[in-house]
Amino acid sequence: MDISEFEELRTEILSCQKCGLAVTRNHVVFGEGNPKAEILIIGEGPGAEEDKTGRPFVGRSGKLLDKILDACGFTRKEHVFIANIVKCRPPNNRPPMPEERAACIPYLDKQIEMIDPKIIILLGATALSMVDTKSKITKVRGNWIIWSNRLVMPTFHPSALLRNPNLKKDSWEDFKKVVYKYRELVNPKHFSANIPL
Repeated sequence: MDISEFEELRTEILSCQKCGLAVTRNHVVFGEGNPKAEILIIGEGPGAEEDKTGRPFVGRSGKLLDKILDACGFTRKEHVFIANIVKCRPPNNRPPMPEERAACIPYLDKQIEMIDPKIIILLGATALSMVDTKSKITKVRGNWIIWSNRLVMPTFHPSALLRNPNLKKDSWEDFKKVVYKYRELVNPKHFSANIPL
């Protein structure tokens, strides 16, 4: 991937005015991580902390996501890139409207194309709807989906785990599957203190 093209895309996204969220945002959240990562994580949209900082997943959900990644032996800097369905915060953290998603999805499509990940993790129902509009996250989480010739793992959004800690066990099983697949496709020696080789 040409990093200069990725930076051009960042510049374009940071000045986007394609939907009403441009009026209420403080920061556009382009995404963060390794632009050559083999794992792309997709969430719904920025929350209050993300809107303040311009970084994805930095609030309570983000701290939990970082703990999960750490338990898997993954870091934002090396193994993953984190993006969202929409790049600007919907007011009061409501789900993004169809027209907001429609305006933003082409940017995410470009990010997917440029990063070219082997594995995509979808966090929550809104992210899942990009791939499958009919299924519920509770029904398909933990099952690999093939989408646009990519392996996709839907799982719960960290905010759901904060609301209902009983979901953490299922979510951890999903992330273990990601680690096994990463070892199969990318690095057979990938180390996680919690998931034996």
